[in-house]
Amino acid sequence: MKLLILFGPQAVGKMTVGQELERITPLKLFHNHMTIELVSPFFSYSTPAGKRLVRQFRQMIFEEVAQSGLPGIIFTFVWALDLEADWAYIGEIRQLFESRGAETVLVELEADVEERLVRNTSPHRLAHKPTKRDIAFSESDLLNTMDKYRLNSIEGEFEGENYMRINNTNLSPEQVALMIKERFQL
Repeated sequence: MKLLILFGPQAVGKMTVGQELERITPLKLFHNHMTIELVSPFFSYSTPAGKRLVRQFRQMIFEEVAQSGLPGIIFTFVWALDLEADWAYIGEIRQLFESRGAETVLVELEADVEERLVRNTSPHRLAHKPTKRDIAFSESDLLNTMDKYRLNSIEGEFEGENYMRINNTNLSPEQVALMIKERFQL
């Protein structure tokens, strides 16, 4: 089993690349907004109740997948690399899967902020993420989060065979997914 963690800043293309990976590999996509959108009619993700419910739903899905016969899962995440809590959370997910023999693969996406602002308003993104449809709020959140947190790694922060960083500013989701599939033999 593989746990593929696809991370990077908002609107970098994690969900879209994940959808393409799901199409061309046996892995299932679990993009981070699947749980956010489930909870948001009741509680905003910015509230304690919203965060708690999102985390609990994700945990239940991770536990079931980790003990299933599935070949693996793709999980997308906006990882604030300067927050110990985010490192701990990723560590918990990895431990859950790796304790059952899974291999973890980390794929980091980066793109120019100008391109991310364009992608932030794409019909495909808005169709799958209703909470992003308030464009003014979503754009402000994208810019503020980028200023507040470090959302891409620094040189040498991740190393090894199971890590790949891709600048997908000028690449299609299909190209990126194929690069990942080939690199990790998915």
